[in-house]
Amino acid sequence: MRANTGRSESTTVHAADRHEMIRVHGARVNNLKDISLEIPKRRLTVFTGVSGSGKSSLVFGTIAAESQRMINETYSAFVQGFMPTLARPEVDTLEGLTTAILVDQERLGANPRSTLGTVTDANAMLRIVFSRLGQPHIGSPQAYSFNVPSISGAGAVTMEKGGKKVKERRSFSITGGMCPACEGRGTVNDFDLTALYDADKSLNGGALKIPGYSMEGWYGRIFRGCGWFDTDKKIRDYSMEELENLLYKEATKIKVEGVNLTYLGLVPQIKKTYLAKDIEAMQPHIRAFVERAITFAACPECGGTRLAEHARNSKIDSKSIADACAMQVSDLAPWVRGLSEPSVAPLLKALGDTLDSFVDIGLGYLSLDRPSGTLSGGEAQRTKMIRHLGSSLTDVTYVFDEPSIGLHPHDIEKMNELLLALRDKGNTVLVVEHKPEMITIADHVVDLGPMAGSGGGQVMFEGSVEGLRASDTITGHHLDDRVKLKETVRSSVRAIEVRGAKTNNLKNVDVDIPLGVLTVLTGVAGSGKSSLVTGSIAGFEDVITVDQGAIKGSRRSNPATYTGLLEPIRKAFAKAHGVKPGLFSANSEGACPTCNGAGVIFTDLGMMAGVSSTCEECGGKRFDSMVLEYQLGGKDISEVLALSATQAQDFFADGEAKLPAAHKILTHLVDVGLGYLSLGQPLTTLSGGERQRLKLATHMGEKGAVLILDEPTTGLHLADVQQLLGLLDRLVDGGKSVIVIEHHQAVMAHADWIIDLGPGAGHDGGAVVFEGTPADLVAGRSTLTGKHLADYIGA
Repeated sequence: MRANTGRSESTTVHAADRHEMIRVHGARVNNLKDISLEIPKRRLTVFTGVSGSGKSSLVFGTIAAESQRMINETYSAFVQGFMPTLARPEVDTLEGLTTAILVDQERLGANPRSTLGTVTDANAMLRIVFSRLGQPHIGSPQAYSFNVPSISGAGAVTMEKGGKKVKERRSFSITGGMCPACEGRGTVNDFDLTALYDADKSLNGGALKIPGYSMEGWYGRIFRGCGWFDTDKKIRDYSMEELENLLYKEATKIKVEGVNLTYLGLVPQIKKTYLAKDIEAMQPHIRAFVERAITFAACPECGGTRLAEHARNSKIDSKSIADACAMQVSDLAPWVRGLSEPSVAPLLKALGDTLDSFVDIGLGYLSLDRPSGTLSGGEAQRTKMIRHLGSSLTDVTYVFDEPSIGLHPHDIEKMNELLLALRDKGNTVLVVEHKPEMITIADHVVDLGPMAGSGGGQVMFEGSVEGLRASDTITGHHLDDRVKLKETVRSSVRAIEVRGAKTNNLKNVDVDIPLGVLTVLTGVAGSGKSSLVTGSIAGFEDVITVDQGAIKGSRRSNPATYTGLLEPIRKAFAKAHGVKPGLFSANSEGACPTCNGAGVIFTDLGMMAGVSSTCEECGGKRFDSMVLEYQLGGKDISEVLALSATQAQDFFADGEAKLPAAHKILTHLVDVGLGYLSLGQPLTTLSGGERQRLKLATHMGEKGAVLILDEPTTGLHLADVQQLLGLLDRLVDGGKSVIVIEHHQAVMAHADWIIDLGPGAGHDGGAVVFEGTPADLVAGRSTLTGKHLADYIGA
């Protein structure tokens, strides 16, 4: 309250203080149904609703997208030409927007040269510190960079002086920190030749095992025409020279049947074709081949540090930059604080503050040399938060996409404190979230629904958390849901015996993981759960892993193409009419000739956002009109792709369109809760939770006996968790062993066996602190997980 000054003050509100709301009118992005609402500024607003109800479409696709587009428009046309063009969202009016900063779940780039230190600028600051204080002094900051090679050169240069051309000799040298042996990657690769070919066969007899390498195509013509080995002779019988030519010969021009071609040995050809690409982006069968055929080991020259010898020998207080980057951030921060040098004091303070932010946000267990591609979705999101924690900006809109992902209940408490701190600095905080622990701290709640996909896109509730709890909405009904401990748990007679596990921070762990039951691995973020699975279990023949990796696909990809469902459907159409299956693909022969199967025509307007309009020829159906004359069960291919998974399940169940292969895949889609998805919906429009469940549905049909799921509750609404638990039970009862890495207490409570790792993160974790039934974990309350699970079930 303002003190009474004795003067009568005007109650008139200043015009600048009347903009206390972000007003959205007529939003129609994706499945939003012309919705309007008001969101209070400088408050924490949580958006809830089932997965696919339209939360991301409203927050990211409408509010944040329009804010970023309008900021981009403040730049000159020249500058905008270098920026991504953003189309205006489908909304009538948006008022009261402020600058939006997005902190999403997108994985950080998996570039092999990218580390946690490089993506947060901590590495850049550390390099400057070493270039000033390191002894012996070796040069500028780039002398400590593993991405800069050391190069030198000399030669004559021609220049004009006094109207005459003069030649002068010039030389240059750059001192970089890149290890010359591994070129700054930290690993070297070797090939398992048995994975490349079968030595007991000839090339003509099908010896090659490399995907895409066939003697029927160009490779066959090159191998037969080069003349350096006999393609009818078993490879086992090759001389040393013949084998050398087949495997290692460098690029050589040859002439085969009058055509100029280039011959390249198998090993350099594979390096050029596969190793230059991100392994995560490869097709599954090619990725499997690369992982089988190529082994990666730490570079013997630099010991995996990526740095040249001179960079490793320059030290501060007996630590090199490689030693500093290998330290756990929670240990590195006090070391940096302990450096006292007035000449670089501002830099040391900035670096110390950045490192302290890692610890504050729960990432103190990481090290700066951790490859960025190995961070989980939750870790990547918190890494992006670091640069905003110490920001002096106010009146900014921060937009978070499920910040609870990958967080143990203990860590969620810290995340809540950070979100409230951002709000209390005078910022608007918008959070898309499912966890009740995060919903309950909201000042304002917006619930979307009532269902997902075409059945969602409406505002079901706006108001306080208490109002949501009392409302007649799905979220309100399930907000206080608590899964009880099972009265009886399944018992196991066999187990996967893990002995001496030392991957990452694991401390020589011995543990038996039971088979034939539902096993949950839990523990605080960074305790070693994923290390235990990836280092000791994943990769075996009978093991299927469904991780949180992003689905690769363009807007031409959809659930039908991703799951393999389109293949039997195309064949059924082709068989029914005696034509090619390729006619029934919008990416092949059956595509509309006007829009090339895209369904829309894109008009590039240079610096302005491009315009897309529905193709007039096919009406957005993507297929040639001739293809649409062919029908199966009374529907053409475009009508089939417009069906939801549930409708298609009934369509292919019996009658003229009976198709068991398609019906089986559709059953898996419905089982994981994606029955509402349209078969032809572009993958780019799916939410994070929908994408992971789509991956799960795809893997359910595989024959592996052990199924590993990495946080399957990601993106799941409270109401959907029950369905997931039912699915896990059906998988176990069907004969599979299910191992789940999970933080959600509902899944823990439903487990047959729990393995809890900890007690802390990083070097404070890496040990098994509990193994047994959920009931024993709750009764003992000896670990952080036990305490939080006991609070959850009300024990």
